[in-house]
Amino acid sequence: MKRYKIFQLKWEIIPIIIFLGIWEIIARLNLIPGQFFFPPFSAVVTEFWYLTTSGVLGRNFLSSLIRVLIGFSAGSMAGLFIGIIMGWNRVADKALSPIVSLIYPIPALGWLPLLMLWLGIGEILPITIIFICSFFPILYNTATGIKTVDKHYIQVAKSLGASDKKILTTVVIPLALPNIFTGLRLESGMAWRVIIAAEMVAIPTGIGALMMKAESLMRIDIIIVCLIVLSVMCFLFERIFIFLEVKLTGRWR
Repeated sequence: MKRYKIFQLKWEIIPIIIFLGIWEIIARLNLIPGQFFFPPFSAVVTEFWYLTTSGVLGRNFLSSLIRVLIGFSAGSMAGLFIGIIMGWNRVADKALSPIVSLIYPIPALGWLPLLMLWLGIGEILPITIIFICSFFPILYNTATGIKTVDKHYIQVAKSLGASDKKILTTVVIPLALPNIFTGLRLESGMAWRVIIAAEMVAIPTGIGALMMKAESLMRIDIIIVCLIVLSVMCFLFERIFIFLEVKLTGRWR
């Protein structure tokens, strides 16, 4: 089985190697006019090494990472808490659903101009944007997951004398975990997309800000380095939640 996984991994890497090889050849042969605007992959690797060793990439990446971790953690916990309340309590659901339905469709970045006026340009701004980005989708997925739990399981638990609290924590939430993790997985990647956009517009540090500085200098290689970092982080965050989902929900699947 282990040998099969290694073999499968090699086949997954081959298309990437072919793509990078074609990229290098096209850039080296100047098949796209203006090599300055289409650097070869080797030049991107060289720039990545320079940005890493000089500390430029590390500083900006760390700024973005801290913002994402704080905003996503706070938004996720708040979304989970209120989502559980709305999914389990009909009164809370009827009271909060109109407000959630009104605000949820607004894109997280749509709040940026208003928050810039309210909060100013500072660390709290991107964290708040990520909070909003994470809060509503996770709330919605959590509430939906709890509402769609088969009522038969709840009735069986009640017939066995379980309290409402016991039913919620040992029956309903475990059965709702697939829905909950879907929201966490999708929004963990979305948080990185949102922070980059917020940093481009309003924050002087971070991967997004580094991309804007590179754009002003017409440094395509730096922009591509930042895009690769963004892609890798989105992938890693989503894979982490896929791993946690399999570990926690495997026995209920």
